[in-house]
Amino acid sequence: MKTCRFRFAFFAVSGLILFLNQALVGFAADMKPDDVVAKHLESVGTDQARAAAKSRVMEGTVDYRILVGGAGYLDGKSVLVSQDDKLQFMMKLNNNLYKGEQFIYDGTNYQVTRTTANQGRSAFGEFVQVQDVVLREGLFGGTLSTAWPLYDLKDRKAKLTYAGMKKIDGNDAIELRYAPKKSSSVDISLFFDPQTFRHIETVYTVRVRAQLGHVDPQIANAQPTGVDIGPTPPSTGGVVGVTNETATASQQETRYRLEEHFGDFKTADGLTLPNKYTIHFSQELGSGRTSVSEWTITANQVINGNGVDPHNFQLNK
Repeated sequence: MKTCRFRFAFFAVSGLILFLNQALVGFAADMKPDDVVAKHLESVGTDQARAAAKSRVMEGTVDYRILVGGAGYLDGKSVLVSQDDKLQFMMKLNNNLYKGEQFIYDGTNYQVTRTTANQGRSAFGEFVQVQDVVLREGLFGGTLSTAWPLYDLKDRKAKLTYAGMKKIDGNDAIELRYAPKKSSSVDISLFFDPQTFRHIETVYTVRVRAQLGHVDPQIANAQPTGVDIGPTPPSTGGVVGVTNETATASQQETRYRLEEHFGDFKTADGLTLPNKYTIHFSQELGSGRTSVSEWTITANQVINGNGVDPHNFQLNK
């Protein structure tokens, strides 16, 4: 008899939890973008806690893997420093062929460091260099960065559009489309947990259709590294930077996709922020070549509001 009662109670509680989860998802599906943003900000912390954190430093480790288009694994250190709308992001890998990444935005101008053996940028670095909206809008790094545009959406004058409920790793997520004030060729989607309203993913997609006499600038500006370790910049099959009918004819639509995933949320200084940050970058070139790379960052510490050295945001000459 006790067993039957236990089973009944278990199924009753499970059914209630399922009902509440479905109700929360349904509630989130009816919300407007402004409502989602308000709930999202609450999920980070109170107005006072967010206002007090004008600077932030995240230090941790990074594991780098080539998933498609090569083979390789590297590890190293990472740091993200931000103050107001300024940002420096660095991943330092112990490899001479590919040393990692460094992005700096001083609030007006930005810089993507050349970190490959031939003094070039990785495919990921070249993408960020060409698609400046990633840094200029403060999107990169999500809520880990004080420049996160949803902290001050009015000043950004960006437009958010509700795009429905989507699946992220098998779980429901609210999708908001982000359109910056200045038009951009990048499609940007922000994803939020419908129960906690935490920001869990940002996706940037770019499609470049070949035109007569035109080669994608990300292809034209990149040089092949000729190595398996480190992300290999895109090439036109040995013809780099050539803008003629032959090169164009062999190049179909090129697709780029940058994903930022956020997880392992922890609360400190009154702020709930992700402590795991995964960057996933893929490119499908018109030549048919595909490459996928991934960087997984695990925070050792996140320091809020202590101020940072202004030299962190000084562009290298």
